[in-house]
Amino acid sequence: MTGMARAFWLESPGRGAIRDVELSAPAADEVLVRTLFSGVSRGTETLVFGGRVPENQSAAMRAPFQEGDFPGPVKYGYLNVGVVEEGPDALLGRTVFCLYPHQTRYVVPAAAVTPVPPEVPAGRAVLAGTVETAVNALWDAAPLVGDRIAVVGGGMVGCSVAALLARFPGVRVQLVDADPARAEVAEALGIGFASPADALGGLDLVVHASATEAGLARSLELLRPEGTVLELSWYGDRRVALPLGEAFHSRRLTLRSSQVGTVSPARGATRTYADRLALALDLLADPALDALVTGESAFTELPDVLAGLASGEIPALCHRIRYPGG
Repeated sequence: MTGMARAFWLESPGRGAIRDVELSAPAADEVLVRTLFSGVSRGTETLVFGGRVPENQSAAMRAPFQEGDFPGPVKYGYLNVGVVEEGPDALLGRTVFCLYPHQTRYVVPAAAVTPVPPEVPAGRAVLAGTVETAVNALWDAAPLVGDRIAVVGGGMVGCSVAALLARFPGVRVQLVDADPARAEVAEALGIGFASPADALGGLDLVVHASATEAGLARSLELLRPEGTVLELSWYGDRRVALPLGEAFHSRRLTLRSSQVGTVSPARGATRTYADRLALALDLLADPALDALVTGESAFTELPDVLAGLASGEIPALCHRIRYPGG
């Protein structure tokens, strides 16, 4: 045995706890990682925390190193940055990203970790999984030079998409959110901001990430004729009503889904999951993305933190979890 570690478990919907776990010694093709930081993927993890994963989506929603099943007890999470303490010489001592839950130390196959570039701080690297989602979304959306675009929903995913769109030449991008506090994040990312009522219309593309019925309806209203809404929100077990009568057909609008579980068909023949994650980590060299980390707590506080995030008591984009030595 390598020793003991501590992990966050959702014991039952709305109630989490820290458990002791035993670690086996890593095999020749495995690594032992000591966690420095993990990130709470607020949208997905609060749905899991509330027990709102539909039964017919439980298999699709499984995290790579999840233990247990929905609605609980379950060990869930996928934004983990740590340092390799045991393993192949090429990885020993390296800071790595892994799609692993919230746990102080863990053993995984060496192929499951991705080295973090030296120019990317470990604390920022927890955003890799979310930026990877944004990369996949933009592969799906295929924006063009000079497009007029809005991102509706200034959460963690929406802001990541907006941050990448800000790099496209000639693109006019606006972050749209009902919370005026998101204007500060938009300014840090170098993009415009508007409330839903004041958002600019006539758009080629709207990326929707608010996970609200009103946000999706407003996204359709903002399009030019033959424009596209790319839907990134996941609603769990909630039903959504949409105005698909009115001018939806006469304006020939498109509503398209995107999901990170599959590499976009636009790049599926030439890019692997590993390629996509490595690209996301490279993009995190931009210090502007620090604006997406809006809170930090110690690992021991995680049960209360997730409860606060789920209730809305703790407002956050990415809430970072700090481990001893992180």
